[in-house]
Amino acid sequence: MKYVLFICTAVGGAELSPEEIAEDPRFTSYIDEVRGRDIVKGGARLRPPTDATTVRVQGDEVLLSDGPFIESKEYVAGIDIIEVADLDEAIALAARHPAALGGGSVEVRPVWE
Repeated sequence: MKYVLFICTAVGGAELSPEEIAEDPRFTSYIDEVRGRDIVKGGARLRPPTDATTVRVQGDEVLLSDGPFIESKEYVAGIDIIEVADLDEAIALAARHPAALGGGSVEVRPVWE
């Protein structure tokens, strides 16, 4: 089954660039493990919510606003698309993710196929 892991970071926490993640042993160890098992099928590191644009439509009018549309304690900092046997394996993988271990969280959501 395919799942998306939403990698959530605490607001005000460290904002690591892709280069910094590539040099961080916590992340490189995790990345080596999941790549070695050919689990990750796609993913991306996202820019912080301050760089977001929120789009809403009311009638025929398209409304734009800068940043996220809600205040929260965490935000989605990246996504991984994984393919594993079942939800238990997806949860086990998410529980080893450096974001979950470092004060953030990882939301596991199945993909419609």
